[in-house]
Amino acid sequence: MMKQNQLKIWFLIPLIIFMGLIVMLYMRLGKPTDIVTNTALERPVPTFELPLLADTTRTMTNDNLPDQPFLMNIWGSWCPTCIVEHPFLMALEERGINIVGVNYKDDIGDALSYLNQRGDPFSMSIQDLSGQFALDLGLTGAPETFIVDGKGIIRQHIVGEINEANWQSRITPCLSLLNEASKNNGDPDPSQVEEMCK
Repeated sequence: MMKQNQLKIWFLIPLIIFMGLIVMLYMRLGKPTDIVTNTALERPVPTFELPLLADTTRTMTNDNLPDQPFLMNIWGSWCPTCIVEHPFLMALEERGINIVGVNYKDDIGDALSYLNQRGDPFSMSIQDLSGQFALDLGLTGAPETFIVDGKGIIRQHIVGEINEANWQSRITPCLSLLNEASKNNGDPDPSQVEEMCK
């Protein structure tokens, strides 16, 4: 008798789980399925106090960020797409583009070895060991790049690698607009930002 009751319970468990799934799916019907990330777009770079990758005894803050438009690139030595993107970042650095690196959830030895082997395109790279700063930015996965204006406001978010195609079509128009505004010590026109930095 006891064994029969146990067998009934074991048959009921999958049925209860299945019914629970049906109820959950039914409750989601008609609701939007888009994933919305918590991006810092059109807001200042989130406040941070993080070690400098090259010298972890030094703490970097927002005050250490450039006061001219720059790129903030999230990278990791463990990230295959970062390796693909890296030569293009080196080319941008040669063109005089200021890139701040955020080393995301990486072992410091691996990160420094990565830069020693491939070259260092960053004016500075901060170590985000916990990953919290990158999440505050709105990271969905490395590599990602944020275009920041001269006043520290994030104006564009590029998901995935930067390459010649998106550099020309998306990033250059936005960066040019931000550089022009920075030269004039003003804010870029919001309608132009919406058009050029989408």
